[in-house]
Amino acid sequence: MPVVNRLLDPQGTLLNTWKAVWVVLSEDGVEFYKKKTDSSPKGMIPLKGATLISPCQDFGKRMINTGKKQDHFFQASHVEEREFWVKDMKRAITCLVGGKKFARKSTRRSIRLPDKVNLTELYTLMKDQDDGVKELKLEQENRVFNHCFTGATVVEWLISKEKARNTAEALMLATGLLNEGFLQPAGDLSKEGAESGEQSVFLDQTIALYYFADSGFFCEGYSSDEDVLLKQEFRGNIVKQGCLLKQGHKRKNWKVRKFILRDDPAYVHYYDPTKGDDPLGSIHLRGSVITAVEHVPDAKKYDIDGNLFEIITSDETHYFLQAATAEERKEWIKAIQAVSKSGK
Repeated sequence: MPVVNRLLDPQGTLLNTWKAVWVVLSEDGVEFYKKKTDSSPKGMIPLKGATLISPCQDFGKRMINTGKKQDHFFQASHVEEREFWVKDMKRAITCLVGGKKFARKSTRRSIRLPDKVNLTELYTLMKDQDDGVKELKLEQENRVFNHCFTGATVVEWLISKEKARNTAEALMLATGLLNEGFLQPAGDLSKEGAESGEQSVFLDQTIALYYFADSGFFCEGYSSDEDVLLKQEFRGNIVKQGCLLKQGHKRKNWKVRKFILRDDPAYVHYYDPTKGDDPLGSIHLRGSVITAVEHVPDAKKYDIDGNLFEIITSDETHYFLQAATAEERKEWIKAIQAVSKSGK
């Protein structure tokens, strides 16, 4: 099964601009698509003879240097996601060198899960807002882990919901979810367990942190001198994060920006994914109006391709954004609308 995710591709052959693309890792190459729904890729990077450098010292990017001496740069939405990509890409390159076929490991075969176990259904139940595993903001070693939970919590939930008869069965199921990518390790301890051997090891501990693969997980550092985050507007829980195209206010050009949405106070911050952790700007969402649009005033026709939406703040500032897919646009609009109504 190929590894699929969306990254940023800055390496336009003519212009060094960043673009959001959908990337598929196969057994012998990296294919990238303009949209997730596209049937054919825009291009393909062969992995035979390639080397992988991560983190890349230039802008902190990940780089693939192919056998044809061409450099390709990629940026993940956050560090944890980058590390998972690096791990799978290195395995694919190693398999090519050894003449083996790369494929993600089958958890069912490796840990002998019963045939009746459906990990996708189990994951859906775990994410249920009312009856699933609760996502929390946890502190550990001067860091704040948003939207995560402990390994012990997962084991307790599996047993309490009668998905497992005992701790051993619960650990088997949790390991299956981890190996299949439904759960991801968040802290240093859980990462060590995930990388400890041929198969990942899930830790039944209160200090081992994990998060849902498609959640709004994000890790933030504390000030070395204070026990509070540096700015009030960064105190809120991270509701959603990801990359969108944003239209500039002056030149009206479109650039890829990483967006982080927080709920209380209600802010969305946007960043240049090639430059550090300092935001380029913020949008105070309290009282804002968020709607889908099909047209952007003053935009060049070839700059836009659907999936647009607009944020109008309480002081009448207009922001035009573009998502990669219609479904992603719907998710962003829903999340921002909820925060604009409930946050301060």
